[in-house]
Amino acid sequence: GDIVPPACPGPSTRPPPNRTCQEHLPREAARRHPKQMQVRKKTVSFSSMPNDRKINSTAACMAFMMEGCEMKKVRSNSRMYNRYFLLDPDMRWLRWEPSKKDSEKAKLEIKSIKEVRLGKKTPVLRSNGLSDQFPDECAFSIIYGDNYESLDLVASTADVVSTWVMGLRYLVSYGRHTVNMLEPNQPSLRTSWIGSVFELADTDKGGHIDLFRATQIIKGLNPGMKEARIELKFKELQKAKDQYGEAINMDTFVEAYCELCTRPEIFFLMVQFSSNKEYLDCKDLMLFVEVEQGVEGVSEEMCREIAQKFEPSSEGRERGYLSIDGFTHYLLSSECHIFDPQHKRVCQDMTQPLSHYYINSSHNASLLEDHFWGSSDITSYIRALRMGCRSIEVIVWNGPDNEPVVYIGSSIASQLALSKILDIINQYAFESSEYPLILCLVTHCSIPQQRVMAQHMKKILGDKLYVQLPSKDEIYLPSPEKLKGKILIKAKKLPPNCMDSEGDVTDEEEGLEMSRRVGNDDKEQLNGLGCKRLRLCRELSDLVSLCKSVQFRDFDVSKREQKYWEVCSFNEVDANRFANEFPEEFVCYNKRFLSRVYPTPMRIDASNMNPQDFWKCGCQIVAMNYQTPGLMMDLNLGWFRQNGNCGYVLRPAIMREEVSYFSANARDSLPGVSAQLLHIKVISGQNLPKPRGSAAKGDVVEPYIYVEIHGIPADCTEQRTKTVSQNGDNPIFDESFEFQINLPELAVLRFVVLDDDYIGDEFIGQYTIPFECLQPGYRHVPLQSLTGEFLPNTTLFIHVAITNRRGGGKAHKRGISVRKGRKAREYTTTKTTGIKVVDELFRASTQPLREATDLRENVQNAMVSFKELCGLTPAANMKQCILTVSTWLMNSERSLKVTVDLSEPYPVMEAQGPVPELLRKVLNAYDMMIQTSRTLIESADLVYSKLTQAQRAGLDFHEDLHRIGAKEGLKGRKLQKAMESYAWNITVLKGQADLLKHAKSEALDTLRQIHCAAQSCGLSKNGSASPQACSKYREKIKA
Repeated sequence: GDIVPPACPGPSTRPPPNRTCQEHLPREAARRHPKQMQVRKKTVSFSSMPNDRKINSTAACMAFMMEGCEMKKVRSNSRMYNRYFLLDPDMRWLRWEPSKKDSEKAKLEIKSIKEVRLGKKTPVLRSNGLSDQFPDECAFSIIYGDNYESLDLVASTADVVSTWVMGLRYLVSYGRHTVNMLEPNQPSLRTSWIGSVFELADTDKGGHIDLFRATQIIKGLNPGMKEARIELKFKELQKAKDQYGEAINMDTFVEAYCELCTRPEIFFLMVQFSSNKEYLDCKDLMLFVEVEQGVEGVSEEMCREIAQKFEPSSEGRERGYLSIDGFTHYLLSSECHIFDPQHKRVCQDMTQPLSHYYINSSHNASLLEDHFWGSSDITSYIRALRMGCRSIEVIVWNGPDNEPVVYIGSSIASQLALSKILDIINQYAFESSEYPLILCLVTHCSIPQQRVMAQHMKKILGDKLYVQLPSKDEIYLPSPEKLKGKILIKAKKLPPNCMDSEGDVTDEEEGLEMSRRVGNDDKEQLNGLGCKRLRLCRELSDLVSLCKSVQFRDFDVSKREQKYWEVCSFNEVDANRFANEFPEEFVCYNKRFLSRVYPTPMRIDASNMNPQDFWKCGCQIVAMNYQTPGLMMDLNLGWFRQNGNCGYVLRPAIMREEVSYFSANARDSLPGVSAQLLHIKVISGQNLPKPRGSAAKGDVVEPYIYVEIHGIPADCTEQRTKTVSQNGDNPIFDESFEFQINLPELAVLRFVVLDDDYIGDEFIGQYTIPFECLQPGYRHVPLQSLTGEFLPNTTLFIHVAITNRRGGGKAHKRGISVRKGRKAREYTTTKTTGIKVVDELFRASTQPLREATDLRENVQNAMVSFKELCGLTPAANMKQCILTVSTWLMNSERSLKVTVDLSEPYPVMEAQGPVPELLRKVLNAYDMMIQTSRTLIESADLVYSKLTQAQRAGLDFHEDLHRIGAKEGLKGRKLQKAMESYAWNITVLKGQADLLKHAKSEALDTLRQIHCAAQSCGLSKNGSASPQACSKYREKIKA
């Protein structure tokens, strides 16, 4: 009777199914209106590891393994058996019981272990019958023996897996030459250092310090740790030793520090990379920084600098070592921040037309509270400008003494003189960004006061005002680069045929709403649209140049009549209707014209619309109520951080090119855009506070995390972790998620941490980051409060991998590594337009399109096979694969010799003498990967030129397509469909050509990674060389 049924996750561990962005938005609203919250069922994880049993040293791992625990042993027939596993006291054998075998057979010699794999990394654990029955983090495999057999195990929790994997990896590395491992005679680097800290504090050399002083020292070394927790630990340790009172001796101090300040997940990581048990030397750190963190060109000097900067012990700094404390400090530092530092400065092309950028925009900047009871305050303008806002709204009214004023809402609200606001704008306009500021001016003033307005603006803003008339020869707006340091006025302008000093214009719909509020409701109907006549003076009109406000009629009229310097404003309700009913037309319209979307007047609480709903249509100016925090503002502020927070973000190429097909409501992958697979592992949280508005007593937190993706509808999704009920302020989650991202350039990742043990407020913190800014590897995520302040010492620890993407720097995001056989392969094809001459041209491109797909996917398939045989996921990089092969060889009892010949442009991996079957398969998979890469590198240019020629030939029809289609009898919807199919085909040809070009550069990069890793791991047939050799190698291949 020991066969157990398959382990199905029960209701307490299964996360709820994914919901779309729209479905989960009410959860955000509920943070501010908790009474509307429905009661949620708690999902709680009860770790099987006792709370006081914190694994913070290798000795603790050994003790746990010697005591043993029950795990499920998985057989190749997919059946699972309960077994009790334990480590022999002499640490030479792993045994399990009960078993039909006699006890001498139910064991495994530690020295026969080649590798310990975390997760479902063997064919048995990956098999269809098992894959969904238990989470990845609860499985591990032991690869052993000369034939590389696998013992596949499933534990009850990720904690248990971590302990076994860490302990076994440690024994594999050091077991054969470790003496007195459990009771080291020599004080370690760490204990020597913490002992010296104690000695410094023990000023009278009495051998003890008082409890208060001891607590303050540990708190100082670990900012964010609660004093009560430190004091409790001291008291526990003293009680165990029958010591009482306020005096803490050195042993107790060192023990308390090691127990409180060791993060087990970081200790586990260090053991994986350490060649010396309790610290990382320069070579270990080089491997970690290069292989895991994806940093290019890592040198010993760089690693010495890291040790100098982060290692607390003087001995460690001298030798270039990182102890667990130094490693923790390094991982918490800005060098291991999730946000790519390249994006902290302007890093995008700023020479494109203004209409090709999203522009950070504020609605009613002078408002602090809500629309009706808000107070006008000058600081809100300063705040918006300092936050990178590049479009602000100023609504001007008649004021006393012929002095125009700005005020919001009813007459109760205070008013500000326009001149004061202009002074502020003049002072702060370019403090945070040198790129143009758009001033959206809504005027409700008499002609005399309009003249005063114009005088103030000329006098105060002076040369900053851009008043140059637009060029009739151009078809696009100037670039942000050309308009640096300029203020553009967006407002009404007198028609060209008006020669008088004043004339009539139609008022903005927005302004109309304001008029109603203060009772001036004298609107009239114009062309069936709600409009109001406004007298406008010449002086004010002449200040408007590139942003003339006009009323939107429809897309056809705009195509025929709208000038590139004319701007339409859309109420969010209308903009939403256009986004849903005319998604392709809206995107095309926004290629040439600026459009501003403002919140519906129904939002009397000044809540915000979702900017992503309009960004996906290409709308540049989505006006946000900066004074209202929450999800929508998080998305806006997070989004604009990606280009040095300069207020401008370049739109995706597919939304800028004159001839391209893009539908805002795409629910699938897009033609010519390489979808991505984002792997996120949420490992742990640090110093999580109780929600600010919580009415629950005490400071116990039971946190869980939502990982959200916001973007085009196809990408909107969210997943949640379990709730951690023990150690909630420093929880261990250890959960992995995977997201397919179809349009990476428009995707945003958001972490939200909530409290399951809440009354009233559940929100702990959040962090929002554009997909393009993610750094791969082990990263800390700083959490922000609801109002955007960073919470001190409050972080999440995560691992990020983007399939096939090299880390650091601005590498191209890569496609999904999913193996597709040739038969099941989906080829991107062109569509029939119904125009014979055009269709013949596109039909001729079918073959090169197929060739391009085959070249790319053959390499992808070969790489996935190689990675899987190495026991890695498709998200692994090539350096990790080479490191794995090198580790196998080091741990082998046989004298296996495998080398990589780096003298050839395509490095050959060769084995001397007989090799086990698994290694033979790895070598064959490596050869296949090199062959397919070679074919791609050598064939890509020819196929690329065929695709670009077909695209250029297709573009020759662009000007005349309408006429040719009409000539062939196409009209109305059929002609429209033909135009769409034509744009689709051009997009497919350009996109597939670009993907092929990227694939070639990635294949070259893979060869370079193999070259560097073979040298770092000592597999090079040609001896080791400097990191500079890697970059020279790349040049050699390119040549």
